[in-house]
Amino acid sequence: MTVLAQQCPHVSITMVDQSESRIAAWNSSDYDLPIYEPGLVEILQACRGKNLYFSTDFEKAIQESEVIFVAVNAPTKLSGIGAGRAQDLVHVERTARQIARAAVSSKIVVEQGSYPVRTAELVARILKENGPIDAHQHEVLSIPVFQSQGSAVQDLLNPSRILIGGSSSSKGLQKLVDLYATWVPRERILTTNQWSAELSKLVANAMLAQRISSINAVSALCEKTAADVTEIAKAIGTDDRIGKQYLKAGVGFGKSRFRKDISSLVYLCESLGLYECAAYWNSVIRINEFQKQRFAVKIVRTMFHTVSHKKIAMLGYAFKKNTGDVRDSPSMYILHDLLQEEGRIHVYDPKAKRSDMLSELQSVFGINAEDLVVTEEDPYDACRDAHAILLLTDWDEFQHYDYGRLYQNMAKPAFLFDGRNLLDHDALRRLGFEVHGIGKHDPDDIGLQD
Repeated sequence: MTVLAQQCPHVSITMVDQSESRIAAWNSSDYDLPIYEPGLVEILQACRGKNLYFSTDFEKAIQESEVIFVAVNAPTKLSGIGAGRAQDLVHVERTARQIARAAVSSKIVVEQGSYPVRTAELVARILKENGPIDAHQHEVLSIPVFQSQGSAVQDLLNPSRILIGGSSSSKGLQKLVDLYATWVPRERILTTNQWSAELSKLVANAMLAQRISSINAVSALCEKTAADVTEIAKAIGTDDRIGKQYLKAGVGFGKSRFRKDISSLVYLCESLGLYECAAYWNSVIRINEFQKQRFAVKIVRTMFHTVSHKKIAMLGYAFKKNTGDVRDSPSMYILHDLLQEEGRIHVYDPKAKRSDMLSELQSVFGINAEDLVVTEEDPYDACRDAHAILLLTDWDEFQHYDYGRLYQNMAKPAFLFDGRNLLDHDALRRLGFEVHGIGKHDPDDIGLQD
């Protein structure tokens, strides 16, 4: 919505949240925002207070708006029917009821998020059966979000496509097409029915996650042979039928929407009796779990089968660079496994917040890690006296550290586990490190030398 404000200065946008603290953060003069996203602060500086506003007043915002975007969270259910797969639409339903109660004129309501199929139908029914006006006047449309965290602003400024789901005769659909056409070429604005729009979002994320799980499954095979997963990815990526995107092996995908959308797709397939299809998509998640666990096991076995009371430095905790998002981050699962082995974990990440890390650990694993995990403000402090360095996020700055200095201040032997294949492993070995990457064999392993 911030990009919409920037590109459409004639449109006034109010972003509403029930949390006064979050609204205060968005309105703060020091721009200490709840999230980190490159380019976001610059848009706020240009638009806030001009045609972009933040408020906790739902009723006023609803009454004054012509178009209402519903972008609330829909987490995976933790209990009950469909637990672990189905999404909980409680916030969507509550928002729809708020709109129905407050609206005194017809509205264009747009579900914009990562929601299961037929969410728009749910919203439409609530609007129809509640509220003071003839709810048949309301229109409900769907615009799936395809932006990637860390590049969301650029993705919106130059999108590969904008997908709008709704009836072809809808006046609201045409209004949204015209709105996005302010800066998006018309040929990139696709219109379809709501089912297709909603399902496209789930399938897009499932397909991307599938590619990551596929190359990670190959990485395990590479480590058992003399093959190099980086070279394999390069070779197959030159095939136009395959392409090079999302073929970078690592410790597993961590984008929370990947797991959520695949789980939602699995649940949809199961609900429709398509059990073979459900099993297929569920295998993408299983490979991802295998990859994270395999990395943790490799650390323990390599370090003489124990990390008990050893200092382990984790460089990176967010699930990818250019974001502070730690939800479902592979680092969290690896951290949990190493805590189970009684390792002493010190974490450095340039953007991830300690409070978010601890909250997610509590939510997912039910553990209070306040006294178990040390977070550092400086990477060199995190690595000082460490027995091993784990590189877990692909932050660019990690490539430019003085690894000679890091090595000198570490316990020996000094292990480095590169979970992103970000560094020059041969150069690190010349410094004295024992290096282990993803999908790359250890040259000291018997029978695997070149």
